[in-house]
Amino acid sequence: MSKLNNTLHNIRTIDEMARRSKRINRLHPLVKLCVTVFYMILVVSFDRYHLIGLMGMMIYPYLLFELGEISLKDALCRLHVVLPVVCMVGLLNPVFDTEPVGRLGGITITSGMLSMCTLMLKGILTVLSAYLLIATTTIEEICYALRLLRLPKLFVTQVLLIYRYISVLLSEADHMMNAYLLRAPNQKGVHFKAWGSLAGQLLLRSMDRADELYQSMCLRGYRGEFYYGSGQKMSGIDFAYLIIWICVLFIFRRFPVFELIGSFFVS
Repeated sequence: MSKLNNTLHNIRTIDEMARRSKRINRLHPLVKLCVTVFYMILVVSFDRYHLIGLMGMMIYPYLLFELGEISLKDALCRLHVVLPVVCMVGLLNPVFDTEPVGRLGGITITSGMLSMCTLMLKGILTVLSAYLLIATTTIEEICYALRLLRLPKLFVTQVLLIYRYISVLLSEADHMMNAYLLRAPNQKGVHFKAWGSLAGQLLLRSMDRADELYQSMCLRGYRGEFYYGSGQKMSGIDFAYLIIWICVLFIFRRFPVFELIGSFFVS
């Protein structure tokens, strides 16, 4: 399977996961969006040396992976391109911040090492929380929640169309790559002299598809905004889910839960 086909497969798999009838999938999209944003804000608000406190925030993705019956292994495989980039953010911290803060098994731990691990964990947790949102909520439901928050309809429409038709663009690119490789079977990759022509053809095909798509939308009554949801009302379970997670996450952010538990057993 080519890289483009693998990407298309991952997009379709995530979309199928979001359309399942699990309990977490049936929650109101606005609740899931608000909890995810609240979680991200709390995660990035941690001090760069507060690694132990940040580890407590792992409870949210852990429970959602369990509740949604989502494979962590598959998630890490699908995010194998994003996660290394996120982890590179604090890679140079140990070089510039060399003040020792303790020792672990004969190894001196510096504040740079601590801040590097904290930044990496922040990036991993925020990416996983975003992945869990799109794996349990369809793009239509997410856009519906964004409109409930009064985000501009132009922005929401762009998000919806990009997500819906990125697969069409990737499919066109895959067809072009296959056609090119059939004409150059012994060549590895695309020769740099063909880069311009391939990119130009892809642009022209995309413009043609976009024009056809817009004409079809207009024929079906499009007037600048889609109908994203069916007007789902928030239930008591939705409110309970929102309040419980806000309280739990606030407690883990405000108090050193792991340290308190550890001191309790030690004493």
